[in-house]
Amino acid sequence: MALSDDDEDLRQAIALSLQDLSSGGAGETAHEAISLDSDSETKEKSAGAAEILKREEDVSFVRIEQGLLGLDRKQMEQERLARKRKAPSISPPPPRKAATRDPPVASVPVRSATRQELQATVISQASSGSNGTGPVFFTGTVKKTWAFGHERKGDDMKLEELLQKPDLNLAVLSSFQWEIDWLLAKINTKSTQVTLVMQAKDLATQQQYRRETAAMSNLRLCFPSMEGQISCMHSKLMLLSHPSHLRVAVPTANLVSYDWGETGIMENMVFLIDVPRLPKDQRTRSEDMTFFGTELIYFLEAMGLEQTIIDSMYNFDFTMTKDLAFVHNIGGAHSGELQQRTGYCGLGRAVKELGLATDQPLHIYFVTSSVGSLNNDFLSMIYLAAQGDDGLIEYNWRNPPILPKRKKTPQEDLQAEDDSRERLRSHLRQNFQVYYPTHETVKSSVAGSAGTIWFQSKWYNSPTFPREILRDCKSVRPGMLMHNKLLFVRPEDDPSKSWAYVGSANCSESAWGKLFKDRATKEPKLNCRNWECGVLVPVHRNTSGSEEGDLDEFEGIVPVPMQVPGEEYGDKKPWYFTEQ
Repeated sequence: MALSDDDEDLRQAIALSLQDLSSGGAGETAHEAISLDSDSETKEKSAGAAEILKREEDVSFVRIEQGLLGLDRKQMEQERLARKRKAPSISPPPPRKAATRDPPVASVPVRSATRQELQATVISQASSGSNGTGPVFFTGTVKKTWAFGHERKGDDMKLEELLQKPDLNLAVLSSFQWEIDWLLAKINTKSTQVTLVMQAKDLATQQQYRRETAAMSNLRLCFPSMEGQISCMHSKLMLLSHPSHLRVAVPTANLVSYDWGETGIMENMVFLIDVPRLPKDQRTRSEDMTFFGTELIYFLEAMGLEQTIIDSMYNFDFTMTKDLAFVHNIGGAHSGELQQRTGYCGLGRAVKELGLATDQPLHIYFVTSSVGSLNNDFLSMIYLAAQGDDGLIEYNWRNPPILPKRKKTPQEDLQAEDDSRERLRSHLRQNFQVYYPTHETVKSSVAGSAGTIWFQSKWYNSPTFPREILRDCKSVRPGMLMHNKLLFVRPEDDPSKSWAYVGSANCSESAWGKLFKDRATKEPKLNCRNWECGVLVPVHRNTSGSEEGDLDEFEGIVPVPMQVPGEEYGDKKPWYFTEQ
């Protein structure tokens, strides 16, 4: 199977960037087994961390600067002091008005309690918006990332507030871009075990990273498979273990300072939910695990996370995730039942699992920081998955089943299928909107440029690209650019079945996969080139907007970060970073 233009560009860039890396060396450093129950005090790390992997996201070049831990501790301390002289802190507070206050800190008991007692205690406090050290989001929430220079309105969150540093036992962190020294400064490295889930295309790169972290006793590395067609480990996921709860967070942001608002130029979103720790004599049985928990664990296993961490997931009560779905795109080829669990096929399965499947026409608003080489096939795949389809409708359009000579499909059935396909394509052009900024919007922003907002003119100028679906992506926070990956989905006649996706997947085939016919088996096979993950959040609210595109039903559930309805492009052109 031939790779699409965007994947081939990225693969070549990764290959070029890796040519400068040293090879050989020691293998994995031996460690004691750790789990989400870890709470022991460990030795202070003897080496610091420096900025790594300045990789532009979904772009045609990748920079790897100075290895994983290329700076020694003395040099890091000099740079830290230099930064401190320039600014009052790493994360300066935004300007405040006299009447503006952060939400109050909720106090949640952390004694050993029964499952029913825990739920009864926290449900009343889960919507308080507190940012304390205790569990306060047991029903789940979606927040914007905080942005320096913008007033806080209770719908945003800082990275420090997400991490809950004081009693953080273990952190599993997955990202595409990293600022390691900045990140570890926000974690108590004396008492917190940290596992970084990173991209490393070959063994030499993995060995280099392991050598550079060998002296850091509390730091582990995990490298998901990058074999074959897999070109990008793009998922963003956090497992944050505390004495009373496990915080599961899925941000759209990479682990770099500007994605978390500290420069005031870029905004993101984050889903998070606090899962209560069960009493020591209780465990969740695998057969009792929710759909959310089951798919999360399946994803962790696929990534190759330490088994002790995966096993300890059953020490938490996932009951409050029963109305949510964890969805993912696992790199590689998947056949049979496995293809139904991931990619856009898995999205359709999740929609059906949550009772949101519908044959009604949909309105889809896709907010993305990267646009691939789109066409009608891709739009149909995502649209039908959003209705609850497992991917086979669109696949069969491209790969009609071969029937015996004596059993031909009636002409009227073929005509009905063609009519259905054309109606869908016509509907897509009207009600599938992709929010991506124009050149003018980026240039007039506070940043004035954007390296992680990505598109290419050759795709936009392709005769098969559906230009009419693009809308200018302008933030409701003036001057901000977006690194969001969001889907807002609303059935035309039943807003109660509306839902949103928050995660790492951009608007591209690489991010969602595609079904192809296997040459050997002649059966469908799902090819996924990226690692991605996200969460499907239902609305369950009987409201209907009075105007097209107002998305009122999402208010208070998932913040709508862009101005809606979005402006059509007209004569404006998209932002092309590499063509500036």
